[in-house]
Amino acid sequence: MARNELNFTKENIVALPLPEAGKRDEYYDTKVQGLQIRITAAGVKTFYVYRWVRAEGKAERIMLGRFPDLTIENARKAATKVNGAIAEGHNPAATLRGKRAELTLGELFIEYMNRHVSVQCKPRVVKETPELFQRFLGELPPEEQERKPHGARRTKHPAGVHWENRSLSSITLGDVAQLHANIGRHGHKTPANKLVTLISSMYNRARDWGLFAGVNPATGVKKFREVKRERFIQSDELPRFFEAVGEELSKDVRDFVLLSLLTGARKADVISMRWESLSLERGEWRIPDPKNSVPYTVLLTLEAVTILRSRLPADDAGSSKDEAIFVFPANSKTGHIEKPKKGWARILGRAEISDLRIHDLRRSLGSWQAKGGASLAIIGKSLGHKTAAATMIYARLDQDPVRASVEKATAAMLKAAGVKGVRSPPKGRSRASAAR
Repeated sequence: MARNELNFTKENIVALPLPEAGKRDEYYDTKVQGLQIRITAAGVKTFYVYRWVRAEGKAERIMLGRFPDLTIENARKAATKVNGAIAEGHNPAATLRGKRAELTLGELFIEYMNRHVSVQCKPRVVKETPELFQRFLGELPPEEQERKPHGARRTKHPAGVHWENRSLSSITLGDVAQLHANIGRHGHKTPANKLVTLISSMYNRARDWGLFAGVNPATGVKKFREVKRERFIQSDELPRFFEAVGEELSKDVRDFVLLSLLTGARKADVISMRWESLSLERGEWRIPDPKNSVPYTVLLTLEAVTILRSRLPADDAGSSKDEAIFVFPANSKTGHIEKPKKGWARILGRAEISDLRIHDLRRSLGSWQAKGGASLAIIGKSLGHKTAAATMIYARLDQDPVRASVEKATAAMLKAAGVKGVRSPPKGRSRASAAR
């Protein structure tokens, strides 16, 4: 069977097609003997050296690392080193097997990505997990270490460590607890908690896969208490907010903000909204794969339907709806727009509103439902909450029902006591002296 050969460049590797589900494709480099890259149906690309080892009388496959974390240049250097060892009569695979009697944290992370995250998790998690590991536990990719001419670059966290070459048993509860505390001291409590969760999950998987039989060092680390955000659009802010949205020149930004507010959907679901998931006639939007993995249906208001109809292609609304994929299409890698940070900043600036995030629009819908007397069950269903606990915040966000309840109880007590009312104290006298 002829083998696939390819000049390994970043462009060529990125453009390689994915194999069918359950299969892997292999491509060999045309410049370094035995260097290959294997691709899974999930898009995971890993460098190996596959060579006949005379000392063993058989072919060996030696894993080098995952692309693009391992660059093509470094993969070629590592493959050349392996080839040199084979030429000298050694078996690098046997040496590595001896070393891997216990994995390093970096090796476990590659296994964790290949066997769990890339296969079972959503694209957002596939993207964010390596970033979390690199920033706090490992090495940043070379391209991230170089200063870019535009925008900000990712940097190693001030409290970050380099544990990628440490064996699993060498990392202790004290190490993880200290790292968690150091990150928290910089005011980054949520990332610190996420990191403990990642370490714990990696060790649990290693135990399930028979790769490690020791103690999970993240077990017993007490996470920081995270204060839930309670911000939503207040009554006095709404006129300024809607006026600022109406003045926004970008239709994409304007429609995105309004649909986020009117549907209460997560921003990731709004920007990736597909026509096939919408029924404008019934006023329904089916979100098949939300963050919590529980599909739910958003009931669209007349205002939301009007905005969506205005976004249908003008030529033939009936057929073009089927041809179009995204409601917010864009010439991008995803095929749709990204979160409009600059447009959102313009709207807040014109409205003179501070400390309001795009996700607060979702919370705003739930809060105004609570104002209208909707039950927590109804609010949770409309926002697609997986558990009742996620909806409990709306029981305390608005102070008006609390004030009304207190005033009603106070009036009842005064009436029972035969007190018709409490007079305001004359000027110059305190309430206490007036009572006397």
